[in-house]
Amino acid sequence: MDSRQAAVMVLAAIALLPVAANAISLSVQGPVNGTLNNNGTVFLGNVGPGESFYVSASASTTNASGSYVNIGWDRFVAVSLPSGWSAQSSTLYENPMKLKITASPYAQDGVYNLKLRAVNLQNYSGLGNITINAVVNVTPDVFRLSVSPSTVSTGVNQPADLGVVINNTGISDDPFLINVAGLPAWNQSEEVIALHSSSSTFSYPVYFDEPGQYMFNITVTSETSPLVTRSYPIVLNVRPSVLNDYYATGQGVVISPVIVEPAYGFMLLLSDAYHWLTGS
Repeated sequence: MDSRQAAVMVLAAIALLPVAANAISLSVQGPVNGTLNNNGTVFLGNVGPGESFYVSASASTTNASGSYVNIGWDRFVAVSLPSGWSAQSSTLYENPMKLKITASPYAQDGVYNLKLRAVNLQNYSGLGNITINAVVNVTPDVFRLSVSPSTVSTGVNQPADLGVVINNTGISDDPFLINVAGLPAWNQSEEVIALHSSSSTFSYPVYFDEPGQYMFNITVTSETSPLVTRSYPIVLNVRPSVLNDYYATGQGVVISPVIVEPAYGFMLLLSDAYHWLTGS
């Protein structure tokens, strides 16, 4: 374990420490849970460079005498952010308060400190403001990818449905794009949402317009950060289709005698049926 990982584990443990009785505290509800006193510290988790995430906290609390206050704070804001980062304050009087933070797309891997504040406008509730320190680890390694099956067979122009599993271990809910490249048929990208700290499975169809064996990659990339990307190798066996070969004869494509013979037989059958019906 390196020193950075050790520091992160210590910060995570700090977030779980109990607060003093009757102290004014802020209840953080996402992306992790923790109850913090003024100037307390919480480790939020991992985020990719350029990705956005929400920090949510309850506007309700108890005052110094232990009485419950429904809307103790009116807004959740960012007081201090790393260079190149941005924030969007929570909506006035919402509960829970949701503060959106976007990491710099140029943020290097490492641990970053953020100072956040729950604000009591005009101090109407008598609580004052409460400030907490949030710690975020920036890394492109914020999700795991698997695809099933990894080997599949299908016919020409017949879609093969692949199950794309995205295990989002980060704290961002930004969308992902699923796509493939270099295939001899048109296959479109698909935008999906894999919520943070959850695993989601998405059906993604691929198809080919020529028979053969194809080896390619399913690629999943964060829509907001091209650095957050993973690929999974797939083998697809595309079988010739008799119906497609018959269609090809109408387009002037030369096909094998194995296909031509039943085609002529079918045409002869149609001719006999026509003569029988018309009496000609």
